[in-house]
Amino acid sequence: MGCCQPNQSGKKVSLEAIASDPSLVSIDSKDTHLNDMVLIKGGTFLMGSEDADIHVADREGPIREETVSSFYIDPTPVTNAAFSQFISETGYRTEAEQYGWSFVFHLLLSEETQESIKEIPIQSPWWRVVPGATWHHPEGIDSDIETRMDHPVVHVSWNDAQAYCRWAGKRLLHEKEWEYAARGGLLSQRYVWGNELHPQGQHMCNIWQGDFPYTNTAEDGYIGTAPVTAFPPNQYGLYSMAGDVWEWCTNNFDWDLENKDTTVKTVRGGSYLCHDSYCNRYRVAARTSNTIDSSTGNMGFRCAVDA
Repeated sequence: MGCCQPNQSGKKVSLEAIASDPSLVSIDSKDTHLNDMVLIKGGTFLMGSEDADIHVADREGPIREETVSSFYIDPTPVTNAAFSQFISETGYRTEAEQYGWSFVFHLLLSEETQESIKEIPIQSPWWRVVPGATWHHPEGIDSDIETRMDHPVVHVSWNDAQAYCRWAGKRLLHEKEWEYAARGGLLSQRYVWGNELHPQGQHMCNIWQGDFPYTNTAEDGYIGTAPVTAFPPNQYGLYSMAGDVWEWCTNNFDWDLENKDTTVKTVRGGSYLCHDSYCNRYRVAARTSNTIDSSTGNMGFRCAVDA
């Protein structure tokens, strides 16, 4: 659905269906560890952008006032380590595991896996339909996360993220909350940290450098995901609010319109695949979407709690 994301176009699963799924019966909400979260005091802010390069179809603009109540937010996206604990305690099976495949960016695959691929999404041919690609095998069955426990979990659908939140006693953020927190108190700046992409020559997030989608020079140090604290936090102490992985939000993509599609949710923040030649959605006002049962190698999430 989004700039560099494919989507599973098969079944659509509602949150009500998840609640009745036997695989979730053993999931009980655990105590929320607010001491590890950041309190964001509520207020009114200017949401959106009117820059010349905004994606008009995504309704990034116009700039308008929005108000949010106080909430707590995780300082990082959910990591492989945290998601592993969730799986260990609940036995939950993600939708990618149930489907038997997920989408992986072509440059991340081994030669052996590349040779076995039989399907390529027509509209985004840089992705591969990889059998066995899941949160714990991010590039297929010949990969693992043993050295990436501090990286954001990927190959999780919106439904999977909701299941994790139920277990953790948390919730996903509304995108108003997400943008309010990501801006870190800065007024109408282009990026999470200011208006310059590389202030004083410094890389501030994990995005694409080079010729998309063929050559990534990895000048920021990473081709795929990065440790969640690899780059500086914003002024609220929040890491990885730009680049690395897209983050699921709780709201429908057209939440401010009358005709709402409840199977399409907003994702925010951009990913390691974003590049200004095609998908410059590491800008703080940028938004895109995907279907609730879709998973890719560049989508994760972070959690919030009402204050």
